[in-house]
Amino acid sequence: MNPKNERAELAADQRLGVGNVLTTLLDRGTELDAPTLTFDTEVDGHPAWQAHSLAELGQRVAARAAALHGLGVRPRDPVAVWVSAAADQVLSYLALVRIGAIPALVNGRLAAEQAGEYIKRLRPVGVIVDAPHRNALDSVDSAVPVLADPAELGAGDPEAAPQPYRHHGSEPVVITHSSGTTGLPKAVIHSHHSLFAAIRHRLLLPKGQGLARMLGVLPSAHAATVIAVNLALTNRTQLALLSQQSGGPVLDAIESWQPQSVLGFATTWSELAGADFSQRDLSSIRTWWNTGDCAHEAHIRKLVAAGMREAVTSEGRVRKPGSFFVDGLGSSEMGHSQFFITHTPDTSRYGRCIGKPHAFSDVAIVDDDGTKLGPGEVGQLAINAPTLSLGYWNDSVTTYRTRRDGYFLTGDLVFRDEEGYYYHVDRAVDAVDLDEGKKLYTMLCEERVLAECADVLECTVVAVPSEGKVATTVLLMLDPQADQEADRTAEVLAALESHVAATVERVVVVSQDRIPLGATGKVRKFLLRQRFLDGELLGQTEGAGVSA
Repeated sequence: MNPKNERAELAADQRLGVGNVLTTLLDRGTELDAPTLTFDTEVDGHPAWQAHSLAELGQRVAARAAALHGLGVRPRDPVAVWVSAAADQVLSYLALVRIGAIPALVNGRLAAEQAGEYIKRLRPVGVIVDAPHRNALDSVDSAVPVLADPAELGAGDPEAAPQPYRHHGSEPVVITHSSGTTGLPKAVIHSHHSLFAAIRHRLLLPKGQGLARMLGVLPSAHAATVIAVNLALTNRTQLALLSQQSGGPVLDAIESWQPQSVLGFATTWSELAGADFSQRDLSSIRTWWNTGDCAHEAHIRKLVAAGMREAVTSEGRVRKPGSFFVDGLGSSEMGHSQFFITHTPDTSRYGRCIGKPHAFSDVAIVDDDGTKLGPGEVGQLAINAPTLSLGYWNDSVTTYRTRRDGYFLTGDLVFRDEEGYYYHVDRAVDAVDLDEGKKLYTMLCEERVLAECADVLECTVVAVPSEGKVATTVLLMLDPQADQEADRTAEVLAALESHVAATVERVVVVSQDRIPLGATGKVRKFLLRQRFLDGELLGQTEGAGVSA
């Protein structure tokens, strides 16, 4: 079959969604021996880093579906999955949707207290949990029955698996969760069609560079991994899934597996940007794909200098040094990045530019009253798209608070320029009003510090309103080769707007372990604000520029 024809046929199939891609492809009966998913751990005796063919993947999923069905799992049953290995997360998801159950994927890095409360609020029929997480769950008494250790599920008989469930477009098919940076993560419901909508759109476009061999370094419990798995399957391409997202293991995987593209979050790019690429082989890379928070210019420029890409010139298609970086902005609730912009070593549109909206997205910028704003005006980002989640599981109050006039209010502050490009300046909960109508946008401050201060690898800005004034702290993580004791205050203040610089009380050099992070690597600024209000200074005693 012509691959172009198959992609068009899959895009046109309205029965297809994230609940039945695998079973649909198996039913088509073509390319059953073609490599699909690769895991970084052994699966049922199948070695780590060895691809599963489509037929092998189908057998492993059917075995788990049979085992779960034998344990009493039935269609529409919510089942929590709290594990560390990407293989356990992905195979459990595929097995549960084959039955018609609703997997609730839980990030393996979530703290036990948070995970226990989150799982309890889901009210699932049970939880699939590996040994380390079972001990953690027992310690917080979540009162949710344990169904199985994922290591046991592969012993099921594939021939005993029930017939695949018939999914419908608007039905809930999988639950993922938000990052939890402001408190307990929110359980986000995705339908059969919502997480597939962007994939359907991409199937009608030419394949992007680097899709033939992709390395997924996204959190395996995230909606982005569900999308990546189904994107790879429908495009008949290879996807390797890494169980951790830290820089060293990612670079090791790039060198050993030689992917053409890497899919990740901003926190991974930050760590990679701090590495010495001269000691690494990144020649296979054509494209870096970012989702979630948009990435910083300083990190993008480091990444696009590596690898090779194909470019169209007057002499035809040629290979050029340097790679693509596809940036955007998305969230679990948005279901997919709603914007895109492609950077190369030759591009210069930065300043937290997230690009232009995808064709499937209706984007608006609104004020607090819901009035749409024009170019240059900062307001709340509002999205209406087929990728949007159905809302929050067991939480209709929060669901409806975030919806207005058919739009989802994302919690992001953005503006667009006269050319139609959008720029992200902050999360609404982190921005602060200053005198005379001026604003302090913490993420925009971080972007400027990173762009102007070469020795700074990462920056976190926290603004705390208290007793009629705003006290801003700038936390810096430096290149290990930089002078850790030097006073960076003047350099940092010079990078900021004058009205923002006037609020800065402290510039502090810290180690990464002093910054509280959520399960997906996002900084928990609300915790830092509370710590500062409580008098904690991260080791600083007095004056700016002192290391902690």
